[in-house]
Amino acid sequence: MWLGIDIGTGGSRALLVDGRGAVRAGYTAAHEDMRMERPMWAEQRPENWWDAAQEAIRGVLAKAGASGRDVKGIGLSGQMHGLVILDGSGAVIRPSLIWCDQRSQEQVDFVNSKLGRENVVRYTANPVLTGFTLPKLLWVRDHEPGNFERVRKVLLPKDYVRYRLTGEFATEVSDASGTSLFDVVNRRWSFEMVDGLGLDRSILPTCHESIETTGRITAEVAGLTGLEAGTPVVGGGGDQASSAVGNGIVEAGIVSCTLGTSGVVFAHMEQVAYDPAGRVHTFCHAVRDKWHVMGVTKGAGLSL
Repeated sequence: MWLGIDIGTGGSRALLVDGRGAVRAGYTAAHEDMRMERPMWAEQRPENWWDAAQEAIRGVLAKAGASGRDVKGIGLSGQMHGLVILDGSGAVIRPSLIWCDQRSQEQVDFVNSKLGRENVVRYTANPVLTGFTLPKLLWVRDHEPGNFERVRKVLLPKDYVRYRLTGEFATEVSDASGTSLFDVVNRRWSFEMVDGLGLDRSILPTCHESIETTGRITAEVAGLTGLEAGTPVVGGGGDQASSAVGNGIVEAGIVSCTLGTSGVVFAHMEQVAYDPAGRVHTFCHAVRDKWHVMGVTKGAGLSL
């Protein structure tokens, strides 16, 4: 069997499927309420994601009547764009500014004035937006310098759970595409962005294709969850790319429309292309050497 773990906004869920893709069991553990202390702010505690992920793993194994030895491999998906910052000991420095946090317009304006909006699109295939990870990091640098000085690693939500599962600092191309720090065309970190903004390259995790093994379950986690130590954990994907794979959006000519907390129109691309005006997003797909284009609104289910 294969185990999928998704770190959503409202909860973390685990799904066991057999070799033919049939669902054996699923289990969802709810998250704490999103913290919205001021207008435009939205935060969650990464430690709560990890607690929920452990509960979901134990729950799905119990529902399926399975043991960790039955799990051949693990994949991760999750909410995109969130900022998780860790200190030198791997501890979370502050709550995560998640995907719908909009406080960083001043930092977006700074990036565009510092590097040039056209250059930002050329370096990353996308405009920099308040929802993306980079301006959130710069907000911490501008408003919480003590916290920023302690930053040794920057991770995305699902990749924090990967770190807790495996001890590895890693991400994959589809999720990294939404950071404003990633060269989507060449599928690597954009050092033009990193260096141009005076950031330390060492804070970035290693980046992999979605199907590549990024680490293995540690003995400590095996004791906490019932998984088998050494079980491989692959890159996985951001929530939109992962759901697209599940929906078969993996070849040209197929488009999906997803209405959840946010709303997304999503299309597969065989060859990379991007809008120089930045009106839609071009990201790396969770399919090796493929891309996708999407139009997004944050005001879908969240508006309710």
